[in-house]
Amino acid sequence: MAGLWVGAVALVTAGRRGKRPPQLMRSAAALWTLKTFDKILIANRGEIACRVIKTCKKMGIKTVAIHSDADASSVHVKMADEAVCVGPAPSSKSYLNMDAIMEAIRRTRSQAVHPGYGFLSENKEFAKRLASENVIFIGPDTHAIQAMGDKIESKLLAKKAKVNTIPGFDGVVKDADEAVRIAREIGYPVMIKASAGGGGKGMRIAWDDEETREGFRFSSQEAASSFGDDRLLIEKFINNPRHIEIQVLGDKHGNALWLNERECSVQRRNQKVVEEAPSTFLDPETRRAMGEQAVALAKAVKYSSAGTVEFLVDSQKNFYFLEMNTRLQVEHPVTECITGLDLVREMIRVAKGYPLRHRQADVPINGWAVECRVYAEDPYKSFGLPSIGRLSQYQEPSHLPGVRVDSGIQPGSEISIYYDPMISKLITYGSDRTEALQRMEDALDHYVIRGVTHNIALLREVIINSRFVKGDINTKFLSDVYPDGFKGHTLTENERKQLLAIASSLFVASQLRAQQFQGHSRVPVVRSDMAKWELTVRLHEEDHAVTASSRGSTFSVEVDGSKLNVSSTWNLALPLLSVNVDGTERTVQCLSREAGGSMNIQFLGTVYKVHVLTKLAAELSKFMLEKVAEDTSSVLRSPMPGVVVAVSVAPGDMVSEGQEICVIEAMKMQNSMTAGKTGKVKSVQCKAGDTVGEGDLLVELE
Repeated sequence: MAGLWVGAVALVTAGRRGKRPPQLMRSAAALWTLKTFDKILIANRGEIACRVIKTCKKMGIKTVAIHSDADASSVHVKMADEAVCVGPAPSSKSYLNMDAIMEAIRRTRSQAVHPGYGFLSENKEFAKRLASENVIFIGPDTHAIQAMGDKIESKLLAKKAKVNTIPGFDGVVKDADEAVRIAREIGYPVMIKASAGGGGKGMRIAWDDEETREGFRFSSQEAASSFGDDRLLIEKFINNPRHIEIQVLGDKHGNALWLNERECSVQRRNQKVVEEAPSTFLDPETRRAMGEQAVALAKAVKYSSAGTVEFLVDSQKNFYFLEMNTRLQVEHPVTECITGLDLVREMIRVAKGYPLRHRQADVPINGWAVECRVYAEDPYKSFGLPSIGRLSQYQEPSHLPGVRVDSGIQPGSEISIYYDPMISKLITYGSDRTEALQRMEDALDHYVIRGVTHNIALLREVIINSRFVKGDINTKFLSDVYPDGFKGHTLTENERKQLLAIASSLFVASQLRAQQFQGHSRVPVVRSDMAKWELTVRLHEEDHAVTASSRGSTFSVEVDGSKLNVSSTWNLALPLLSVNVDGTERTVQCLSREAGGSMNIQFLGTVYKVHVLTKLAAELSKFMLEKVAEDTSSVLRSPMPGVVVAVSVAPGDMVSEGQEICVIEAMKMQNSMTAGKTGKVKSVQCKAGDTVGEGDLLVELE
């Protein structure tokens, strides 16, 4: 849960080497103990609530957590000094319930509120209600929230502040017909997006009139669901850009700084997957130009808090204003790592009225930081459809050097349908990018997550991809690298042999362990020293003849003509195993073992199903009947847990292949479910408002 404050550690180290800026050399103890607030309520949940609580504890500030019924036993509730329930599980009735939150503030006599990100963090009405009761909102003033929270108004203000903007229509799009007319005038492709949006919700790319009409419909519905505001705008879509953002920090005295950039180009469905600071793409001149424009915009709206100005950057380093987020960003830890600043602390100080402690020249770039967003989702389905469930095992790699984990969960925590499926933010820091990426690879290998599907495999493949390593990325990175969808790690010949040898060794080790237990029961035991095993190992529907012999904890394994020595402690009760294969260290996880020799092994981030059989079992397996696969073209099953928003067909209707049958909303994103073939509807098993699970039958065709 709690990770290493790697940025602060790195900055202290730099200071000892004489590299620390003078303005950052002040007494750390004095800075932490400056009087701010006695008690702060955190109007959020999960990892960001835990993150704020940690800084408050360091500053000697008492904290109040709010929670829904579903979150009563969550980590942020346990960490806080006090906790108040604000309603049932749906966020609209709890974390967005302003009346309940205001009552919690009164009851606990909280002096200030930190909103985190999401929920009410950019809600000007909430900020106004706090101000009316003399409660400090730890964020910008309401006029800045209103100005920057509306994409239409923010674009006009950006133009006035001489910030580069994307060509497009600056008004509100009234209907689908007007959307088509505007898109034609701008020229395809265009980006349709919610005026009050953020986090990728309410955004669609359209390449023609039909996609514009469909995009208008879905974006307006998502915007209404997520933000209570269905207004849309249309801009020119800049193909293959980078998404680079500038962190800004302002105070109530007219001062503002830019704290360098974050590269956020690796995305899926307009939501970030991997972020880093600094960017491999920016030169000092471009960085300064972007930073100065970001500060100009912040000063134009008298911005006073931490905020982020997002830009799209083309291949020629031309940059265009995208939006300003008037809150703490999910990816703020990478900025903290390279600057040594605690942004939550700075927000609290600014909210109390203190001026900024630094000059622009004092803001450093020390080292490199990378953040991976670890989600409970299936990366093999559209790069990540949500997964729900209970974490039966959970172990963070925060013991590794240069690793920080921001999370709000623990073993037994529930990932539910009601909230964002983020498990944690995994951050690694190094003296340079190479070291940061190597540490990220190690951290991902050492991350234990059981009970839900997760995206570790995708994250690991991204950070070792040759294009990513070279810094050759843009917002279409995932679709370019995986045009047919993500399939997991592709094993090299050597890696395949290593996996087969490890699986064989695991099987033999488990058999020997079973024989030892039998020996204690006075059952004859096969002598293990130099015992030879003839095995058939099945991987990707291919059988491989393997022989294995053991001496102590080392196995000599022959795979496809190659001999490999495999050693480990072979403690099969541990969730992680460190295995040495001919001098190469591998961290593997045996997720499951069945009596018939079937194993799920997480190797190089990807889970492989391996079947290890003795010679006799392999012969007998030839007579086993195979299960007939379901004809998926005749049935429509939900690919994810979610809520049915609309059903477009009824029994007896004729449908065409690709025709929309229903719409499922998952984590505030709407997904159109279509027919797999042309036919007549036999039955409809759902209706609008139903909650469905992954794999539930929705519609059946004759």
